[in-house]
Amino acid sequence: MLIIDGSYGEGGGQVLRTSLALSAITGQPVRIEKIRAGRRKPGLRPQHLTAVRALAKVCDAEVEGARLNAQEVTFTPRAHPQAGTYTFDVAQAARGGSAGSVTLLFQAVALPLALAAGTSQLTLRGGTHVAWSPPFDYLKRVYLPILGRMGVQAKVNIRKWGWYPIGGGEMQATVQGRTGAAPAGLDLLERGALLRVRGLSASSNLPKHIRVRQEQSALHALRASGINARLDAVDAPSKGQGTVVFLWAEFENVLAGFTSLGERGKPAERVAQEAVQDLLNFREAGGALEEHLADQLVLPLALAEGESRFTTAAVSGHLLTNAWVVNRFLPGTVRVEGAEGEPGRVDIGY
Repeated sequence: MLIIDGSYGEGGGQVLRTSLALSAITGQPVRIEKIRAGRRKPGLRPQHLTAVRALAKVCDAEVEGARLNAQEVTFTPRAHPQAGTYTFDVAQAARGGSAGSVTLLFQAVALPLALAAGTSQLTLRGGTHVAWSPPFDYLKRVYLPILGRMGVQAKVNIRKWGWYPIGGGEMQATVQGRTGAAPAGLDLLERGALLRVRGLSASSNLPKHIRVRQEQSALHALRASGINARLDAVDAPSKGQGTVVFLWAEFENVLAGFTSLGERGKPAERVAQEAVQDLLNFREAGGALEEHLADQLVLPLALAEGESRFTTAAVSGHLLTNAWVVNRFLPGTVRVEGAEGEPGRVDIGY
C-alpha cells in the first residue's frame, strides 16, 4: 500500500486525481491521507468524490472512505482499466447541484481509458467553464491536440455549458484505447514563431451586447499589440448565467490557451483584457509551454515510451506537486529544474 500525503506542496485535488489515475494504471493500491487539508473546506468536495467513484468504476477498485468531506481514501484496483460506456454526474455527489469541474474529471479518467483495450464513450455532467480548472475549450483546442501528437486519441464535444454555481453542463467524449505500444514522448524545448491566434467570446442567458463587447475589446487589444486574431461570439446553451473569453495560440511547435471568466460586477472589457494580457505575457516570456499545460502534461509524458523534455514559462506549484506524486509511483521519472514562479525545464524518463 503506497501512502500519499494529500497536503503535500500545492495540496489540492490534483494530488488525489493523479494518485488515483496512477493507481488505476499501475495496479498499485494507494491510501491518500490529509486530502486538501489546508483548504477552507478540506476533504473530498463533490468533484473529488465523483473522481474517486469514476476511477473506481473504471478499474473495479475496492474503496474505503469515499464520502463527502473525507480526508482519507484507500483505493485498491482489482482489474486493469476497462473500456466502456460511462456516465458521471458531479451533481449526484451534492445536494442542489454542483459546478464541480468535468474537465478535471475527464483528465483523471481519460489516461487510464486511453491505455485500455477498446473505445470508451463518456458523458460527464457538471461545470464546463469554472474557476481553477481548464475550460472545455482548453481540452478541445490545446490539451487533446498535444496528446494527439503522442498517439493518445480522444474527441470531446459540448452539449450544455455549466457555470458556477449551479453547473448543469454536459460534455461527451470518445477515448480510443491502445492495444499496442505506449504513447510516444515529446521534445518541446522551443515554441517557435507565433502562427495564429483564435478565440471565442461566449455568454449564457445574458444580453447579447456583453459577449459582443468582450469580443470587440479582445480584438482591439490584440490588434494594438500586432496580433490579427479571429474571435467567434457564441450564445452558449446553459441552465445558468456566465461569460468567458478564451484565446488559443498556435506556435510552430506548441499550443497555448488563455482564459478569463466573467462574474457579477466585472465589466466585459476587463474579462477580455485579462485573457489578452495573459497571452501577451506568455509571448514575452521564455519557455515553450505556458504553466498550465506544463503541469497537465507531466502525467501523460510519464506514461510515454522513451524520454520527454520541455521548457515552461513558469514552474508552478501544481507542476512541482504533480511531479512529486508521479515520482512516488514511478521513482526518478520526473526531474524539474527551476524555482517556482520562474522559467524552468522538465525532463521525464531520462
